[in-house]
Amino acid sequence: MSGLTPAMVLEAIRRLADEGRLSVSSTDVTRVTQASSSTVRRHLEALCVNGQLTRSGAARATRYRLAGSASSPLTSTQELPVAPGPVWSPAAVELGRKLDLPLGARSPVTYRREFVEAYVPNETWLMPQSLARDLYRDGRLREQQPAGTYARKVLEQLLIDLSWSSSRLEGNRYTLLATEDLFKRGTAGSDTDAVMLLNHKAAIEFLVDAVPMQGLSTALIRNLHAVLMQDLLADTDALGVIRKKLVNISDTVYVPTQVPGLLEEMLERILAKARLVKNPVEAAFFLWVNLAYLQPFEDGNKRTSRLAANIPLMLYNCAPLSFLDVSPHDYAQAMLGVYEFLDVSRAADLFAWTYRRSMNKYVVVMESIGAPNPLRLRYREYLTEAIGLVVRDGKSAQAAVQELGLTEAEAPGFEAMLLDELKKLEVFNYARYRLTLTATQAWIDADRPH
Repeated sequence: MSGLTPAMVLEAIRRLADEGRLSVSSTDVTRVTQASSSTVRRHLEALCVNGQLTRSGAARATRYRLAGSASSPLTSTQELPVAPGPVWSPAAVELGRKLDLPLGARSPVTYRREFVEAYVPNETWLMPQSLARDLYRDGRLREQQPAGTYARKVLEQLLIDLSWSSSRLEGNRYTLLATEDLFKRGTAGSDTDAVMLLNHKAAIEFLVDAVPMQGLSTALIRNLHAVLMQDLLADTDALGVIRKKLVNISDTVYVPTQVPGLLEEMLERILAKARLVKNPVEAAFFLWVNLAYLQPFEDGNKRTSRLAANIPLMLYNCAPLSFLDVSPHDYAQAMLGVYEFLDVSRAADLFAWTYRRSMNKYVVVMESIGAPNPLRLRYREYLTEAIGLVVRDGKSAQAAVQELGLTEAEAPGFEAMLLDELKKLEVFNYARYRLTLTATQAWIDADRPH
C-alpha cells in the first residue's frame, strides 16, 4: 500500500482490536496495511508520542494498543481472548472468499510451469520482500557458526514440535504428550500414525546431519521423501522416485500434471532457483509452496515440502520452522490459493505467523541451554580423537585415554565425559566426530564395546 498515513495505521489497529487482538506487533500492522515495515514502525512511534497509542515490551516483544483500551488492561492470562491465528491481509481475505465458493463454481486448472519460470531469484519475491528481510533479521543466529548449528542446538525440542505439527496436518491422531512418549519408546508396532511420527523424527535427524554436508540437492530431497514415507507407501519402489501414477487432490479443482518428464524437470528447476535465493526465509517459502504445488511424488508431498522448507534455514543458521499451532483449515486454504489461483497471499500470512511462533519458541529454548560447557570446549578436539580411536580402531575407552595422555590426573573429567558421549553416539549424530556411517553402525552392532 503506498501513501500510508497515521490514520490508516490507527484504522488497521482498530480492525485488529475488533477481532480480539487488543495488543498488536508492528508485524501485525504491516500485514494488514501491506506497507513497508519501516514506514509502519515510523507511524507507530509517532502515534505513541501523540498519545493515540500505548506501547509495552521491548524489541521483538514490543506491542501496541489503542490508548482508549488502556483503561481496562487485560491480565496475562487474558491476552488472547480468541483462539490464536494469523491476521489475514486484504489480499488473503479476498482469496478466502474465492475459495469459499462451491467447487462447481471454480474453474478446473492444472500445473502451470510459468509460476516457477517467471521467478527470478533475488529480483522477484513470493513473500513481501520487507517481511522476508524482517523474519531473517529476527530469526538468524547472531554468532558465526557452522551450518546447522541452530537446528542441532534445539534438536530435542524440534523433533517433537515439527514431527507432531506436521503429522497433525495429515490427520494424525496422536497428542503431543503421546508423541513424546512414543519417541522415548522408539517403537511403532502396527500403528500407522506412530509410523508417520517416527518417520518424521528420522527425517529431521537425517536433515540435521545431511544438510551441512550436502546442501540443497535433488538427492537430499528424494532421500527426505523416502525416509518420510518408509512403510507408509504400499509400493516401496516409489520411495524417493518421481511418480508415474495419477495423483488427485480432494476438495479442489486443481489437477497436478501427470507427465513424469515435466515433474522431474520442474523439480530440478525449483531446487536450482531456491539455491540462488540469498534470503533463507524467502528460499524456505519458495520451496514450501513450489514442492507442494508440483506434487512430484506419489504421496507425502506436503509433508516433504514442510521439512524441505527447513533446509535453507539450517544452511543459514536461522530458527527452524515447526508449523506450530497451524490449523488444518488455514493450511488447506493456503495451499488451495496456490493450487487454483497461483495466489500466495494466504500462504505468506500463514508462513510468517507460524514462523514467528517457531522463532519465539526456539529463542527461549536456546536461552535455557545457556553457555557451552567449558570442559567440552577445552577437550573438544581430544574428544573427537578419542571417539575415533574407540569406534574406528576398536580400542577401549580406557586405552584411548591412556594413548592420548588424558588420564584423570592429567585431564580431570575427560574420561567420564568420553564414556557419556559414547553412550549417546548413534547413526544420526556420528558426523560431529568425523566418523563414517559404516564404522558407527558396525560399532553399535557390536554392542558398543568400550
